Amino acid sequence: MIPGARKINLSSLLLIFALFLLPGPSLAGQYQVYRVVNGDTFIVKHGSVKLTIRLFGIDAPEMSNRRHQVGQPFSLEAEQHLSKLILGKTVEVKSYGVDRNGRTLGEVFLLNGRNVNLEMLQAGLAEVYREKLAAGPDMHPYWQAEEEAREAKRGMWVQGEGYVSPGDWRIKHQS
Repeated sequence: MIPGARKINLSSLLLIFALFLLPGPSLAGQYQVYRVVNGDTFIVKHGSVKLTIRLFGIDAPEMSNRRHQVGQPFSLEAEQHLSKLILGKTVEVKSYGVDRNGRTLGEVFLLNGRNVNLEMLQAGLAEVYREKLAAGPDMHPYWQAEEEAREAKRGMWVQGEGYVSPGDWRIKHQS
């Protein structure tokens, strides 16, 4: 065995195969939420395998990647809201592929049927993803949820004209 290499069990290999090679919603199932990374990304456990899930079709305010640097307004609120919704719970994930960072793009549901992606939009703690999306679910409910939150000035929409899209914020703060 190569030093530093880890054994991969058969179930891990099959899961990786399903993620990368099967078309459409390839990963579907129930998973235990292990950690929330930010307002649109979290980690699940499936046996001994940990997967990073990126909520499909939404974009939450950006947290800072640097120590002692403030992130985008409402980034902490988005992360905390997502944590309250899913941390430590079992969720149903319907996958729509993998993003350029290797994260599974998923539409996520609580076991009572609530759509977590829509909940983040309704709370005003995410916007509909503005860049090109892979094929996925009907986006009409997503746009409607965002519009309702914006009109009600919920969450990040309270900023009015001062609001900056997470995509624009990433471009400005990449360096």
